[in-house]
Order: sequence, then C-alpha cells, then structure tokens
Amino acid sequence: MLVVTGWLWKPLRLWEPLRALLLLLLVLVLTRPQIRRLEDGMDLWVLLDRSASTEGLVASGQQEWKRLLERARPGRPDRLRYVDFAAEVMEQAGAGGEAFSGDRGFTRTALALQTVMAWADEDRPARILLFTDGYSTEPLGALGETLAQRGIPLDYRLIREDVLDDYRVARVTAPPRIQVAEPFLLEIEAAGRPDAVVPLELFRDGELLTSTTVSIIAGKGVVRFTERVARPGAHLYEAVVKPEEDAHAGNNRHEAWVEVVGGPRVLLATAYPDDPVARILAAQGFEVETVTDLSSLHLGRLNGCRALVFNNVPAYLFPQEFLAGIDFFVREQGGGFLMAGGKSSFGSGGYFQSPVDSLLPVSMELRVDHRKLAVAMAIVLDRSGSMTASVPGAGGRMATKMDLANEGTAKAIELLGPQDYVTVYAVDSEAHRIVPLMNVGESRVKMINLVRRIRSTGGGIFVYNGLEAGWNAVRKADVGQRHIILFSDAADSEEPGDYKRLLGEITGEGGVVSVIGMGTPADTDAALLQDIARLGNGRMFFAENAAQLPNIFAQETVAVARSAFLVDPVAAAPTGLWYEVASDPLEWLKEVDGYNLSYLREGEATQGLASGDEYHAPLVSWAYRGSGRAGAVSFPLGGEFSERIRAWPGYGDFVQTFVRWLMGEDLPPGIGLRTELTGTELRLDLFYEGQDWERTFSTRPPLAVVTEGRTAGPARPLTWQRMSPGHYQVAVQVPEGQLLRGAVRVGQQALSFGPLVVGSSTEWAFDPARIEDLRVTATQSGGKRILDLQDAWVRPTTRQFADIRTWLLVAALIALVAEALVTRLGLSPWPRRQWLMSWLQRDPARAPAGQPAPSVGRGGIGSPAGRQARSALEEEREAARKALRDVIAETKAISRGVKRDDSVKGKPAAPESEEAAKRQSRFERAKRR
Repeated sequence: MLVVTGWLWKPLRLWEPLRALLLLLLVLVLTRPQIRRLEDGMDLWVLLDRSASTEGLVASGQQEWKRLLERARPGRPDRLRYVDFAAEVMEQAGAGGEAFSGDRGFTRTALALQTVMAWADEDRPARILLFTDGYSTEPLGALGETLAQRGIPLDYRLIREDVLDDYRVARVTAPPRIQVAEPFLLEIEAAGRPDAVVPLELFRDGELLTSTTVSIIAGKGVVRFTERVARPGAHLYEAVVKPEEDAHAGNNRHEAWVEVVGGPRVLLATAYPDDPVARILAAQGFEVETVTDLSSLHLGRLNGCRALVFNNVPAYLFPQEFLAGIDFFVREQGGGFLMAGGKSSFGSGGYFQSPVDSLLPVSMELRVDHRKLAVAMAIVLDRSGSMTASVPGAGGRMATKMDLANEGTAKAIELLGPQDYVTVYAVDSEAHRIVPLMNVGESRVKMINLVRRIRSTGGGIFVYNGLEAGWNAVRKADVGQRHIILFSDAADSEEPGDYKRLLGEITGEGGVVSVIGMGTPADTDAALLQDIARLGNGRMFFAENAAQLPNIFAQETVAVARSAFLVDPVAAAPTGLWYEVASDPLEWLKEVDGYNLSYLREGEATQGLASGDEYHAPLVSWAYRGSGRAGAVSFPLGGEFSERIRAWPGYGDFVQTFVRWLMGEDLPPGIGLRTELTGTELRLDLFYEGQDWERTFSTRPPLAVVTEGRTAGPARPLTWQRMSPGHYQVAVQVPEGQLLRGAVRVGQQALSFGPLVVGSSTEWAFDPARIEDLRVTATQSGGKRILDLQDAWVRPTTRQFADIRTWLLVAALIALVAEALVTRLGLSPWPRRQWLMSWLQRDPARAPAGQPAPSVGRGGIGSPAGRQARSALEEEREAARKALRDVIAETKAISRGVKRDDSVKGKPAAPESEEAAKRQSRFERAKRR
C-alpha cells in the first residue's frame, strides 16, 4: 500500500532513504515481531501443605524430599524455590524452612498457586510440585487453564496417613430454599473407618430434633430425614456424630442453613400476646410473625423478612447479636424498621446508644434541662473477695470482676445527663462511700476516675447495708426519679436483713431498685437477688460472663436516665408531609395519651405528626437508611396509654400504610442472584436481562457487600467480574465458623442472601471431590501425579519469546527525528556523497566521464594526460559560460519587450499582439533554465 501511495503521490517523496526506513520500521512493528529466547535453567516451585491435617507428614518428610530433589537437579542454572502454605502463603527464607507461623486452619491451594504465578519469572521456564493431602478447603476453579496459558505445569504428590477410628460428618444435604410448610428431604452423610454404628444427633436452631445412629459400611453411611417447617426465616441445621473413639474430633459436626420463604413477611417483636398491630396487618393480607419470647430471635429470622417492628419491648431482652444485625438488614439488605412507643421503648427501653439508635429518625438525647426528667442514681457495688477472680474482658484481655464492674459504673456515669445526680458505694461488710451524691454535669470526669480505682478488699457483701446507704443518699434529691442499681455476686450475697421492709419504704416513696447478679439463676443466692428486683419494681440481670457487665450497666442506666415517657395527654399537630408516605390524605387523631420524648434528626428525617406541647416533638417520623427505611411512632400502638389511639377510626389505615411504605417497593423482574458455597469460598452469580437493567447498571453498577460475625462487623464491599452480557460474578472467602450475610444493591432495591456459615471442621472434611478437582487442574496445566521426584525436573515444552516492538519503535523515532532535521535544515541525507566528491577531486584520474577535475596529482601536471584533461576542462567551462551569457542576455531582452533580431532592435513591441505572447513564453522557458 505504501509503494502504491508513493508512486501516485510523488510529492510525498517516500523513496527518500530516511522516509523509506521509517515506514519500513513501522510496518515491522505492526507485525508484532518476536524473537525466541532460550533459557539454560528452570525454576521448580515446591509447595508444601502446612495445614493442620498434613503438618505432621510434611514436617517428617520434607528433609528427605529436599535431598532427593537436590540430587535430581540437572544443573546449576536450575533453581529450587520452597513455599509453605495453609491459610496463608509464605516463601521459605532459610535452608531449613521448618517454621511456619501462619494460620493452619485451612488448605488454600488456589491461593498458593495464584501466588506462585505472581512470583514466577515470565522469562524463565517454571514448574510446580505440590505436596498435599489433596483436600483443599477452596475450589481450584479455572486455575488449570491459567497455568496452561502461563506454561507452568502443575505436578502433585499426595501425602496421607492411614488413620483408623476417625469418623466425621461428610456433608449435610438440604435444599437452600423452600416454601412454608413444604416437606423436604434432609440427607446426612457420615464417613470413617473401620465400619461401625455411630451415634448421631440432629439439631435445628440449637434445639435437638432427634437422636439416632448411622451405620458406616465400606467407609460411608447415609441417614435421611423428612422435615417440614412452618415458620419463615432461615434455620440452622447441625448434624453431630459422637463415636466412642475418634482420632479427629474436629470433623464431627457439619452445619447447613435452609431458608423458608413465604409472602411479604413482617416480623413483630411485641410485649403484647394479643397485639392489635398483628391483627390489623393480618387483616390486610400481610404475613405476620409475632414474637414475644425475644431471647429466641437470631439473625436467621430476618431472612425473607421485609419489615421489622418493635412494639414497646426493652433492648435488654434481645440477644445482642440480633440487635447488632439490624443495621445491616436495613441499610444493605433493604429492610424496613419501625419502633413504636411505650414505657419500654425508645430511651425508656434502653435504646439510647444501642445498635439501632442511629437507624431511628429521632434522637433520644434530652436537650432540655427538665427537672421532672432528671434522675438521682445510687450504684452499689459488691467488692467482696469473689470480685478478685480474673476473667476474660473486652478483646480477650484478662481483668478482675471488680475491674469490669468499675468499667460498667464508669460507663453508666458517662451516659447520665448533665442534669442527673449520682452516688457510688462499694460494699463488703460495710458500705463505703466512693462518690458522694453530686451533679454529673459538674464532676463527671472526677467521678469516673474515682470509681475506676475501686479494689476488692476481701470478705462478703452485706446486701442490706448497701441498699440502705444508697437509699439514704438519693431519697432527698429534688428530682423526678430515684433509682438504685445493686451489683452483687449471685453465689455470695449475705446479710439481707429486713430487706422487704426497706424495699417497701423505697417503692412507697417512688424509688426503684434494679439488680445485676454476677452468675446464673441457678446460683445459691440468685433467688434473693431476684426477690429484691421484684419487690423494688426494677429489672433483674444475670451476667454469667463478666465481660457483659459494662453493657448491662449501660443498658440499665439508659433505661432509667432516658426514661422520657410523658404520661399526660397531648395534642397532635399534622405537618402536612404525610404525602411522602401515601398519596391519600389521612384524618389524624386529635390527641395521644402519652408519648416518648425525642427529637427529630434534622436533615435526615421527616415528621408527619408533632406534639402540641412546648417540645414540638415528633410523634410520627420516617427516614431513608441506605437501601432500607426506618420509622418511629412515639406514642403506644397497644397496651397502656393507647386508648385514644385504638379508638381512632384511621388507626388501621395508618398502621398498614406506614408498614407497607417501610417494606419498600418490589424488585422489578428480569434479575436473579445465585449463591454457591464450596468449602470456604462463596460464589455469587448475578444474572439479568432487559434494556432497563442495562441502563440501570450503566449509570450505577451493582454493589455487593458482606458482613461477617454474629455481632455484625462492618460491611465489606466486593469487586464484581463481568463474565458476559447479563452476568456478573464474584467470589469471597468465608471465615470458618463465622456467620456471613450479604446483599447486592441494584438501583434502589437490594437482593439479600445469607446467613451462611462454614462449619467448624472444614480442614478435616476430607471431601473426595477436592482430590478430583486437583487431578483435573493438574491435567489441564500439563502436569500429573508423580511418584518419582526426578520427573519434577522435566522441562516444560513451552517456548519463551520476547517482544522486540519496543526496540523497533525506538529506531523508528530516531529515523523520524533524523528525517525532520534533513528536511528542515536542508542537509544532505547522504553525507558519504560529499566525501566521495572530495576524494574524486583529489585524484582527477578517478573522476567519472564528463566531470571536471580541477587538479591532478603532484608530478603529473606536465604529462600529456594532464595537459589533455586540463584543456578539456577549460573548454567545457568556457562553453558553459557562453551558454549562461546567452541565457541572461535573452532573458533581459525578453523582459524589456525588445526583439533580439538586429533588424528591429530598438523598436518597441506591439502590445497585445501574437508576437508579445511568444516573447512571454520564451521568457518563462528562460527563467526555468
């Protein structure tokens, strides 16, 4: 193409040497030229499985393997590289390589292979030799094809020990998702040697379903159960074998989650057995799951739930992990959350600074120094000898029970408002005043420093003395509430005295006594502490784990200090913003019997109904939270102080409309999510079709997040891989024994998944499918299972090539610059031509025919040849001069418009004549000459 271009457009001058060279180099670059590179040596990467199931075998055999591999090494250019791996990958630094400091709980073979490919030199042949038992805890996927593309064969050598008397639960097979009350088959496969009849237990959500046996024949036994679940949500099934003798107890348990789905479901946590909210929602077609035993709730109950409602239930009754998981349920999984008012709700229920506090559209801070809302609190602490015992505290650090009780007291003081009062007593056989009754706002830091220095001095605790000292301190305080918190050992509470008379006096004057017992309800003095809490009209807490003490102190303090429930009827004033929730107007009620005082979070939330008193507090409010929505109804929807509400004609319409808005919009069709858990790897496949989803994802790609742990850690985003049009995929590692929940946000909606859990015996699962996975991967890569270690040094048949386009581009750039210099500066593209002419001039005999030779060599000027050459040169020069003079004269004559003929010399030419045209033509030709 370039040749034709240069032929047709000659002004381009493509035949000039530098331009032709530049074009030739560019053509060569387009052909992607490569040169073959031959390496003398090869890198052999030796991967040693250091996981718990193979560590003993590797430690005993690695020195012998190293000697054999070193002996079989062909030559010096070949190199050995040793890598240890389990849950982590580490290259051996020293010659011994025995020490491996990483986590041995997993066999992450895929991670080890990917790491070696990243470390391997692309310019050297390489091969991988893997020593393992073959039971990887993660799938290898398409690593065989990747290794083949890199030209790195994978060889492996299986190392296993023959273990007798080892039994395990190989798998629990159940459908991941079923309908409510749909029967399904639950299959449990047990394995082990020798053949035996092994006891087996099956649990659902921690409750024993059945105890049976499984017969293991030829290394395997299967037990099947038919199951039917009427309650929606996700349910955890656990199968446990209990052999009399077992080599590895870590693989005796296996877990599986089954999701039971129904229609749009509302989970209602309520204090009322016959909750009117449940009746209203059920009458409108909602599927309502009512829970009064709050301790039975777990994160699986949120699965398939569209809205969660708390109706006047205190925070301390919920499992901590359930409360902590609500934030992810709302913000990431797109759920709705509603809190209704009452004496056990909002601040009065202990929700201030709880995990759900930030979700609510209202703040429970007491911003107004209102005397009737202030509290005088006495904290009575047991500092008997039992408080010196060391227990695990926060973060697993060891601390005494006294230290943890002090920390709980300090946290309680931090949560009290500036208008509150507090006093602290430490009790053994006497009550010792640590902090006198004083205003918190003035001395908060001083109080905290004093209580953190309390130490146990031995002896027992005289309960009556502590209660009496605390009551005498707070009874005369000019505040609206007087409260005593008694902390005592449930196994060592002495000298109660006439506590019933004292508690009657306290409650008779409006005081309240709550009790925190260190221990369990089964301890010897637990009944006494429970009776004190009952007669004192307070709450009873048991802390079996001392690390819970700071949280329990905080919950009780919040329930007391933030108990801002106003019992007087108050007018209700609509704001006119209900149209954000519903298109139809609502005829609001005129008054409410009482409400929880709180304040709207400005800029985050909207209120539809406000109180008509001096606080102008939100009675009905809502807010968007991530993918989900949250609402707050500050007045009771049932029970005490709800007479006006339940008599309101619009009560049912209000409840069902608000809950329906909280549930959000239905997900549009054309999209689906598939989850697959293999070993410790969870794979998500998002499928969609249709132009609407394409437009949505072009502006806002799908966002996948997961959270780990039963206490709901921070949400962790995942990175999608686009597999094909309409298909995204991502894989994530699931920590063993950790609960995992996740969501995929698509536009304004979310697809939720989980909870999922990897059993606690993944490393000891010994799934035969993993060995087959390894064999297929090795075959695809060009490797095999080897017995003779000499075969590991077989050089790969791949050829190593190097790309030379970079060098060609550099040469083309140099040619481009040179051509530009020649063109712009008028330089000769061939400096050698000037040198040749100079050389010819020095020796006239070498001058070509027709070229002048101005000089001859010394001594040859008088020779005949020299005289003849000089004469010829002079004649040519004279002829050239004469021709030049004629051209100049003719040009001048033509330009003056005068004929050169003598007969007409001096006469002007006739203008615009034929003769003038001829003269002009001759003039142009002369100029060209």
